[in-house]
Amino acid sequence: MVRARLWYLRVVWVHEFAEEPVEILSEVGLDGYERRKVERFRDGRLGWADEEREVGGTGLGEIPVPPLAEINAQREFVASRIGGEEFERVWRRALGGQ
Repeated sequence: MVRARLWYLRVVWVHEFAEEPVEILSEVGLDGYERRKVERFRDGRLGWADEEREVGGTGLGEIPVPPLAEINAQREFVASRIGGEEFERVWRRALGGQ
């Protein structure tokens, strides 16, 4: 189910840190705060968080998500909006197919 009044974000993080995610997908409320998040790590594992739980070292941001242009102004990030259906597919996979 895609929730109304939300938008979805993918950020690819280009780096060499072994323990940091290489892709971050977020569900963002109109207030700019993350509601749910999935992080994909270089080894393929997925961490996730929602407003009640944090799994695999993933947590929601404590400040609002910056505008896409601000994220993309940093060379190591490539940010874009994605559809809610795409986010939901990854979210279900992160939760183990639930």
